[in-house]
Amino acid sequence: MAKVQMTCPRCRQPILADVEQLFDVGADPEAKQRFLSGNINIANCPNCGYQGPLSTPIVYHDPEKELLLTYFPPELGLPLNEQERLIGPLITQVVNRLPNEKRKAYLLRPQTMLTLQSMIERVLEGEGITHEMMEASQQRLNLLQRLLSATSADVRAEIVKQEEKLVDERFFEILGRLIEASLAQGDQNSARALAGLQQELLPLTEVGRKLQEQSTEVQAAIESLQNASQQGLTREKLLDLFIEAPNETRLVTLVSMARSGLDYQFFQILSQRIEAAPAGEKEKLEQLRDRLLQLTQEIDQRLRQQLEQSRATLNSILESENIEQATVQMLPELDDFFAEALRIELQQAQQSGDLERLAKLQKVVEVIQSASAPPAEIALAEELMGSETEDQRRQIMEAHADQITPEFLQMLGSLLAQLEQQGQPEMAQRLQEVYRSALRFSMETNMKK
Repeated sequence: MAKVQMTCPRCRQPILADVEQLFDVGADPEAKQRFLSGNINIANCPNCGYQGPLSTPIVYHDPEKELLLTYFPPELGLPLNEQERLIGPLITQVVNRLPNEKRKAYLLRPQTMLTLQSMIERVLEGEGITHEMMEASQQRLNLLQRLLSATSADVRAEIVKQEEKLVDERFFEILGRLIEASLAQGDQNSARALAGLQQELLPLTEVGRKLQEQSTEVQAAIESLQNASQQGLTREKLLDLFIEAPNETRLVTLVSMARSGLDYQFFQILSQRIEAAPAGEKEKLEQLRDRLLQLTQEIDQRLRQQLEQSRATLNSILESENIEQATVQMLPELDDFFAEALRIELQQAQQSGDLERLAKLQKVVEVIQSASAPPAEIALAEELMGSETEDQRRQIMEAHADQITPEFLQMLGSLLAQLEQQGQPEMAQRLQEVYRSALRFSMETNMKK
């Protein structure tokens, strides 16, 4: 991203703007998210307050999807040869970054996008998101805006009645993501408004009531397991929880959370219970055993599939010329299954004495460890929360005065809102004390300047 001097379209005063013309996902995995966010190439004029998009050529490259897209704003009014002169160096950068074996034919045929929106849609299509899916999401976003603008609960109820087909699981998923995004940005007012709307809408539709019921059952399953664990969870107590489960949702949740307890010894206890049960109860217990066996088999199959996928991902990383770069590119997709696959491969390499493979695996480990380290601001927040007194917090902040910025304060506010929403009053109170201390320190520091 480069700083470019330009003229404000409104007041004609010179301003500086951040301009990014090349989005190369192969070299920078975060480039895709920046491009799709829409918060790119925006002019902000400090003189008149103008804010708007910049007209600039853009090249987007994703080697994994074999996508090379170009966009040249028609409002610039430049002839084709001049457009090619400006776009050409960006494409050359893309090609030069790739090793020879990865320079494929698609690089010779960049796809020209007539609008920036069509470019965004083409990128999303590469992610499996069709135009129809985008239109459906936009309809739900428009409905959400209508509901937020409605003057009363009665008006919202009428809107939901008219648009009930749109108020589906996808609608509530979008609403949930918006709440999370608002909290992450420290926008507590929006988060509260959206969360209040969510609670109001759930009872109004069949889908909402089903989601509400599922959420209630999941929470009840968690609480029952927690209570049993506090008293010492045994296989016998776990079996009692399964027997007492009032519905399928509760049973499935319990099994998914306590899969490790459903071992050979557990099913032996269940079989003994069946043999000792009277005729009427025996049939129910046999049906329960069949269902538990089916659920555990389904869970185990999914776990095996996910572990195999993670092993395939790990092998593709190890086969790359640059293992560190390949690992960085895959970081967003790495999960607990990948960690388990990595652990197994490390163990096997050590046992077989395969030093070459062990060295490659260690490179992957080092990248993950580095990426897993908490950001400096999170580490500072944790250190402050671990302090016992105001004097201790003061000493820590003085040692890290350059990190007590408005962005740090905003992050603390966002974390505080999340803790409050998650029902963690003790942690929230401790963070509130840290937030007040940091705010006071920041104000005092600014007054001394």
